[in-house]
Amino acid sequence: MAARSGAHVPNKPRIAVLGSLALLLATAAASAQTYPAKPVRLLIGFAAGGGADIIARSLSPRLTEALGQQIIADNRPGANGIIAAELAAKAAPDGYTLLIAPGNYAFAPAMYAKLSFDMANAFAPVSKLAETPLLVVVHPSLPVKTIPQLVALAKARPGGLAYASGGIGGSAHLATELFRSITQVSMVHVPYKGTGAAITDLIGGQVPLCFCTLPSVFPHTKSGRLRAIAVTTERRSLAAPDIPTVAEAGVRNYEMSQWYGLLAPAGTSPAVIERLNAEISKALKHPDVLTRMQAEGADPAGSSPQEFGAFFAAEIAKWTQVVQKAGIRAD
Repeated sequence: MAARSGAHVPNKPRIAVLGSLALLLATAAASAQTYPAKPVRLLIGFAAGGGADIIARSLSPRLTEALGQQIIADNRPGANGIIAAELAAKAAPDGYTLLIAPGNYAFAPAMYAKLSFDMANAFAPVSKLAETPLLVVVHPSLPVKTIPQLVALAKARPGGLAYASGGIGGSAHLATELFRSITQVSMVHVPYKGTGAAITDLIGGQVPLCFCTLPSVFPHTKSGRLRAIAVTTERRSLAAPDIPTVAEAGVRNYEMSQWYGLLAPAGTSPAVIERLNAEISKALKHPDVLTRMQAEGADPAGSSPQEFGAFFAAEIAKWTQVVQKAGIRAD
């Protein structure tokens, strides 16, 4: 029988779609409430004892307690953290594989031409975790005590001043290249197989300058074996409040930190991301976490997922320009 003119005819396809959407939302909410139902793997792209490992192990006990499941730290060192990042990028987006993301990951898109994943889009940001400055240090035999004096000496000796780093494409290398780019000075890069070897030669006077992570060289500045010139972050470090920043010393727009964040595979449920973010925010305020991080020269720095995502994207754009201008390749 034909419908009467003007009679309402239910839009069955539309009702079916809305019903499916409601079911999906309900399922996602229920999943978030029961998450996690098993241990969570936390991938770390660097060896035990390094900055990323310290940050991970500082947070893991608190997250284990809050989530009710074990957070299993899984160190997969190699290729400046790319091995671990590739594993995370290809993992199921279910919240059971997470990745500690250091600032090095912002360098990768420009340095590695053959990445098997898109660093900028393969992950869902969870939270920024911490940051630590690099410390500009010199051997005491170098006649400089300030950043302006360092710039003047480098300009007086074009190509005659060498700087050390723990390897091509690492934070020390990129921090110095950014400094060179802004100040227009010419210096020679001396890459070592690890930060420890670089610091040994720096203390020995074989190389006079390094932009090294604060925890790795701060004890040597206290003993007088090295001289601290400046920190590379936007603000002074809580661990070294008497040391000025590079920007304060006259190099405008210079800022570099070795930051750490947490990423999940792209497609991870927003509800799971929010749960993780909320627990991380609480953990970063816990006295045990604060004490351990600050003992290593790291300042806890939480954020929303959206803030960390915007920060990560900006860092990739910034360091792509620096890497391309310096012609740095890691593969």
